[in-house]
Amino acid sequence: MAVKKSSDLFEKCFKFDKAKTLMSHNLYPFFRMIESAQEPEVIMNGKKMIMIGSNNYLGLTNHPKVKEAAIEAIRKYGTGCAGSRFLNGTLSIHVELEEKLARFMRKEAALVFSTGFQVNLGVISALVGKDDIVIIDKMDHASIIDGCRLSFGEVKKFKHNDMADLERVLKEYEDKGKLVVVDGVFSMEGDIANLPDIIDLCKKYNARLMVDDAHGIGVLGATGRGTAEYFGVEKEVDLIMGTYSKSLASIGGFISGDSDVIHFIKHFARSLIFSASPPPASVASVSAAVDIIENEPERREKLWKNTNKMLNGFRDLGFKIGNSQTPIIPIIVGEDEKAFLMAMMLQEEGVFANVAVTPAVPNGMALIRTSYMATHTEEQLDFVLNAFKKVGKTLGII
Repeated sequence: MAVKKSSDLFEKCFKFDKAKTLMSHNLYPFFRMIESAQEPEVIMNGKKMIMIGSNNYLGLTNHPKVKEAAIEAIRKYGTGCAGSRFLNGTLSIHVELEEKLARFMRKEAALVFSTGFQVNLGVISALVGKDDIVIIDKMDHASIIDGCRLSFGEVKKFKHNDMADLERVLKEYEDKGKLVVVDGVFSMEGDIANLPDIIDLCKKYNARLMVDDAHGIGVLGATGRGTAEYFGVEKEVDLIMGTYSKSLASIGGFISGDSDVIHFIKHFARSLIFSASPPPASVASVSAAVDIIENEPERREKLWKNTNKMLNGFRDLGFKIGNSQTPIIPIIVGEDEKAFLMAMMLQEEGVFANVAVTPAVPNGMALIRTSYMATHTEEQLDFVLNAFKKVGKTLGII
């Protein structure tokens, strides 16, 4: 006899116990409360921790110039805009930031959104119609996947950074309007999209290319303009998206590209039109951060010095770090349970690192996600390596 399904919508909530089980075993690594600024050293439960779980790559979230810009913006404009960009929520500083970002990204125009997630939701769903195809890397960020879900187009995935598989998909839909969307730097793996070959394939099959450069801007390129600058292909990438919550020290996001395309997005991106405008303090913070990126290249140089130290350090200790090429360095652990345990053991050693398990990563590829800042000191990084060495040996990982 068939079991009758519950008609209570909340039944799934009452049955969900995975997180509670982890909590009961002191293995829950999420929503940890931090009591200080996002610096290389943070306070958690009154205890000092070395932070290697932040995307504050250039160390700007607590920079005096960034904070002062936010304070001045509040003094002039108040704390919020009380409406959407589309209606009453466009301030002069929004337009000024868009002009600055367009210049910085070497594009004709830019458009700012309230979050980076909303950029991908709005742009992809605005551009990809019912007769179009959107093609994404299997390891693309969740916001890209959700943007595809909101579009009326058909969604196709290709194997991670696999150009032969991308060409297979492009060839299959040669007669359709196509948008290829990739991360510039992949947020869990730390590797970089093969933009030169992707661009060649997009040209061959008449596809447009959008790059989510959330983790590339401020990090890659001779002047910190991201993955396209790193490869010298800025003119060949149709749309470059960025977020403020990494190197740009705030919250929000933007899209940059040809003025006609940005104009279209401005009038069809629902996540822009129907969301409250980014608050003045956030906008001013980003503007100040862009100035610092341009005027203080030594920050990026220090970031790469720290990154290379840690890439070499983890390899020398015998950890598996995949194909990481950036300040995002994954320590591949294997099973989800071992990753949870490792994160808590590191916490006991005074190191704050993040956990990535299925479905964020493939099954059996659970990892500790570490990321580094320009403001980490040699002593702090040595402390981290020693903690990983101790925990890694205890767990039999190295």
